[in-house]
Amino acid sequence: MARDAAAVAEAAGIFDALPAGARPFGGRVAELAALTVAAGRPAPGRGRLLVLAGRPGSGRTALAVQWARSAVEQYPDGLLYARLSAPDGTRVGPGRAARMLLEQFGERPGAALLPGAAEEDPACEVLREVLGSRRALLLLDDVRDAGQVWPLLAEKTESVLLATTAGPLTGIEGIDPVILGGLEHRAAVDLLSALVGGTRISCDPVGAAELAEACANRPAALRLAAGWLRTEPRLAVTEAAARLRQPPEQVRERSRTVAEGPERPETVPVVEGDPLRGAFEPAYRRLPAARARLLRLCTLAPGQRVDLRTASALVGCPAPEAGAGLAALADLELLEREPAAADGTERYRVPGRLYGRLVELRAEADRPSELELARARLLERLVRLVDSARLLLDPAAGPNPDPLPGPLRLRSAAHAGQWLLGEREHLLAAVADAVGQGDLDGTAGRLVAALLRALPLTGEAAPADLHALHESVLKVAERQGAPRRAAAALLNLGDLQADAGRWEQAAERYRRAVDLSRGAGDEGGCARALEGVGHCHRALGDPLRAADAYGRALVLRQAVGDQAAEARLLVRVAEAHTALRRFEEALREYRSAAAVLRRTGDTDGERQVAALAERLRQHLGREGLRPLSE
Repeated sequence: MARDAAAVAEAAGIFDALPAGARPFGGRVAELAALTVAAGRPAPGRGRLLVLAGRPGSGRTALAVQWARSAVEQYPDGLLYARLSAPDGTRVGPGRAARMLLEQFGERPGAALLPGAAEEDPACEVLREVLGSRRALLLLDDVRDAGQVWPLLAEKTESVLLATTAGPLTGIEGIDPVILGGLEHRAAVDLLSALVGGTRISCDPVGAAELAEACANRPAALRLAAGWLRTEPRLAVTEAAARLRQPPEQVRERSRTVAEGPERPETVPVVEGDPLRGAFEPAYRRLPAARARLLRLCTLAPGQRVDLRTASALVGCPAPEAGAGLAALADLELLEREPAAADGTERYRVPGRLYGRLVELRAEADRPSELELARARLLERLVRLVDSARLLLDPAAGPNPDPLPGPLRLRSAAHAGQWLLGEREHLLAAVADAVGQGDLDGTAGRLVAALLRALPLTGEAAPADLHALHESVLKVAERQGAPRRAAAALLNLGDLQADAGRWEQAAERYRRAVDLSRGAGDEGGCARALEGVGHCHRALGDPLRAADAYGRALVLRQAVGDQAAEARLLVRVAEAHTALRRFEEALREYRSAAAVLRRTGDTDGERQVAALAERLRQHLGREGLRPLSE
């Protein structure tokens, strides 16, 4: 049904950003009907919100995708998607989610979406305004709390937000969540039959029933058990169920003995009452050592999403080998398939339900030095990919002196742009992870620099992304005691805030840059920051403080002989004096600026300054005023 609905969306030209969904899908008839009924109810208060709640492994995302695609024709403005938690539990704020959804709508308000110190991120307000004129369905996956959803709810809209969560979203009134438990027994057995294939399930109905019961009829556990059975074609279904249902003390006793052959692997202890963990352990223990290591190291990837480019770097193997390993792990339900990249590259994700156990196994099996090396290889790979993309997007930069191996290579400017934009969220996550851990600052800094050079070449560099990158530069510079670099980052952050019209926030960053530059003896940086402070005071309607900041910057520029900056600042000081009705001082500064430009041979600039002075004289004439010098 979901695939047919996806075809309907494509034929109707309806935008569909939803994940592929679990295949095959069965059961959940009552839950699908409950969502349909809930969608038809009038929205109480602010926004139209459906909530689908279930424990990890209950199949809540698959059900949400299935229902959304079945209702696709009711939402002609698209099926949109945002994941609000990473597998490691990292929370995605509502502002970031709003930006992702706005991009799917094709809305790019630019600097207006810059995050700031305001109580609510402005991107949320922009999204609510857009939803007011659209009829779309927005799937918010893996929501942790109501604070992620409430700012996105728009009043008087035909759009619907569908949130999946592990528990109730307290704080939002009027919500009657659809609660997921296990599948109905018949649906659970049918799912096993479809996944295992052949006659193993149909020929052993008692064993199939016991296996479904051992998995608590939970879809994720059933899929893991089916993957395990496919790797052990001689294992009876009844025996598989018995192994999953063994009490922990019996399992511990059996785990002391190593199996004599591949058909009887060593059994490992599982957590009592956790069918998901019980189904995972035998599937994991059957993996070859290299694939088990690949699975563990996937938890180090940004956002826990991998493809052959990142996976081969993490494990240090050729890309085709990594790609084959990822596909095999997905076939065993140990990784989830993500939508392919624009160039067709297959992408995968560590399921959140398995992340915690994989981290435990990683701590048991992999030395800290090996994990640090894997992270360093990944960052280095990302630096090379971003640099390669930049060189393709900017032919004037010359040929790539260090091309990547063939399977990893970006082959054209179009390919490079698609890759950069498609991987932007995960590249930013890689920066955040590396800077947060603080042990690979050198490579993390190179990745930030590469992204700051490359993203603007796509023509779609979001100010919020540039802001996050400059914040990372600032954090690393402060940690390393590098005041000049910290001041440069603050200047860039101030410029971004100023472009967004957030003058108070911009002024705060410029003032910090003044202090750092002065302490480092960087007169040029100090002058640049003071000029920024002046711009902010001018925009805030405080010409007196603007004149003071411009004047201090002017002294520094004059000291180093920067005549172009001197002329510019003289004009700024003249404008501030005019606002203060200090007309004599204003005309004097205009004359000084014209003289500086005359000395440098800038006749156009001199002519423009003379025009400004003449305009001021004409204004004074209309007002019946004359400067004292006249």
